Amino acid sequence: MEVTESTRSLANLFVQHQCCVLIPTYNNAQFLGAVLQDVGRYCNDIVVVNDGSTDATLSVLAQFPGVQVLSYPKNRGKGHALKSGFRFAWQKGYRYAISIDSDGQHYAKDLAVFLEMLEQHPNALIVGARNLNQENMNKQSSFANKFSNFWFKVETGLDLPDTQSGYRLYPLEALHKTSFFTSRYEFEIEVMVRSAWKGVELLAAPIDVFYPVAEERVSHFRPFKDFFRISVLNTVLVLMAFFYHHPRRVFNVYRKKNLRDLWRELRQSLSQLSPKKTALSVGFGVFMGIFPIWGYQLLVGFVLAHWFSLHKGLFFVAANISIPPMIPLILYLSYVTGSYMLGAGSWQVNFDLSLAAIGDNLLQYLVGAVGFSVLAGTAAAFFSYLLLILRKSK
Repeated sequence: MEVTESTRSLANLFVQHQCCVLIPTYNNAQFLGAVLQDVGRYCNDIVVVNDGSTDATLSVLAQFPGVQVLSYPKNRGKGHALKSGFRFAWQKGYRYAISIDSDGQHYAKDLAVFLEMLEQHPNALIVGARNLNQENMNKQSSFANKFSNFWFKVETGLDLPDTQSGYRLYPLEALHKTSFFTSRYEFEIEVMVRSAWKGVELLAAPIDVFYPVAEERVSHFRPFKDFFRISVLNTVLVLMAFFYHHPRRVFNVYRKKNLRDLWRELRQSLSQLSPKKTALSVGFGVFMGIFPIWGYQLLVGFVLAHWFSLHKGLFFVAANISIPPMIPLILYLSYVTGSYMLGAGSWQVNFDLSLAAIGDNLLQYLVGAVGFSVLAGTAAAFFSYLLLILRKSK
């Protein structure tokens, strides 16, 4: 095995960054030896997770006594192998692990690309980006990657060119306290999405890839079972994103700012909005500020504002119609609106404290609050639009 100055320098970088190469493998004995020999030219810290292989994998590993091996008898899936490898590497004192597949598709020379990016981004999860248009590229794999990229952006708001690449650098410190709930191919999606939610930077590293002709490929991907598991995972992640993570992220940004700062930012961005979208954002903010789900108005409103592509800052400002000085007026007008909607048509408040009267008052308020929120939101949207049109015409 030829050892050059560049490979020796790269091996030193692995030691300097406390980084290892992690190779999960299952029944890939015909390629594993070549992969280990290729990686061994650049790195002395290699961990192989034998995921219950039933072929000659153990015999191949016996030929590489310097490789650290974690082995168990039953196949548990690639996700389980990676999680086991992360725990093993962390316990051994490594801070980073670069995963590489054992089927011979990845080139060990690209380890340098990951370490170069690690120098500038020490807390990032770096994903290898393959050329998906090269010769012998499987059309089904290309479609699956585009499908995965789309849902990844929906779930995180981030763009990555290749979310299905198994060639990655993982920051172990950011992962070792997280309990992941998947264990097979879908784990590689979960770990990216949940890392992004925790604030871990995600980057793409350009890599080369070798695609053998179809007859020579070895794949343990189960088209129906694994695609079904990935679809279920994406469904769960999308729901978590829209009903918790996206609203929390946006809400945390805006709650740290006072209304004066928000208004200054809004004045800068409003010129880029159409009158229609501006008016709808204002009207929706007023609607949610009055709608009777106290305590959840902003949370639900941010989800819907994101869903309908409204201006979230403008929504937030308009929703502050329910600030404490305005609350008594809003409650009273909602109560009166409810009286008219239920046929009584009175501006009087029933102060009777009997259980029946309290129930009637509550019903009248809830009905009225829904109606008043629609009226106020519609009026706010209409007058905002009218003012913007008049201003534009002048």
